Amino acid sequence: MNIQDAKEVGEKIYKQHNAITSGRYDFTACQLDIVFMVLASLKEGETNYKIHTKDIELITGRQWNISQLTNSTEQLLTRMFEVETEDRYRQFVLFQYFDYLKGTRTIEVKLSEVALPYFFELRNNFTHFQLKSVLACTSSYAKRLYMIACQWRAVGKFPKAIPILELKQMLGLVDKKGVEQYERISAFKADVLDKAKKQINEHTDISFDYELFKRGRSFTHIQIYVSTSKNNPKQLEIDYKEPIDFQKNVKNIMSYDISEEYARLIVKDGYDKFIDFVAKVNERARKGEIKVDNATAYIIGSYQKKGVLPKN
Repeated sequence: MNIQDAKEVGEKIYKQHNAITSGRYDFTACQLDIVFMVLASLKEGETNYKIHTKDIELITGRQWNISQLTNSTEQLLTRMFEVETEDRYRQFVLFQYFDYLKGTRTIEVKLSEVALPYFFELRNNFTHFQLKSVLACTSSYAKRLYMIACQWRAVGKFPKAIPILELKQMLGLVDKKGVEQYERISAFKADVLDKAKKQINEHTDISFDYELFKRGRSFTHIQIYVSTSKNNPKQLEIDYKEPIDFQKNVKNIMSYDISEEYARLIVKDGYDKFIDFVAKVNERARKGEIKVDNATAYIIGSYQKKGVLPKN
């Protein structure tokens, strides 16, 4: 396959790429958590949101102390964000401010108005974005390449080979003066592409590969291939179309050693009803009215009798 053939494939689809995902930036894991919580809370026309750190810990399984959070938000406020579309090149910041409400573990977030449509674009394009997959990768380049590659998993590859310089810009490897890191292709392959490929293929739900193309004696373009992996288990999927409270309640019920499938059915039946049920069971057990040897089995059995859960 030559460069021209690669360019001609899916030209129209390529032009519909997500601006934020293809923008030039690199988020840390902590910053990604903050962005994900905003994405899960997005409402049309609203720029103010509240993030509860206990929700981050519950949904992602990752804990952040106040120092890590404040360092991350400080960087988010000072980082210039850049996107390029067909008709313009734009520079802006994603967030206007972060307010830490003392004693509440709550952060009030205000989004930049100019960034709001990009947040919605990102959320709409990544309803199948796998949070734990990207956080399992230690290489920041693996995280970014995973995010970029996920856009094309249904197609199987990037619709066209792109300039290596363009990919480096996406990965933050070109500074304002145009000076690029990893000028030697061997170093770029070893330290960026191959390392990212190994981590993505080991830790995520997709298979990642690439091919380099030459113009003359130098490699100038790269074609990225992506497909759903058959070897890796499905990671926790954050669906941004589901309310945060629903996702939190599912995770809370799963802490009773109940499967995610059953937990979702129980939440749909009513989370408050579940909490009342557990409280009543505990009260009756303390009084000696009932004997519960296996709490999980008792809960599942009770909900099966009510018809909420299927009987095996």
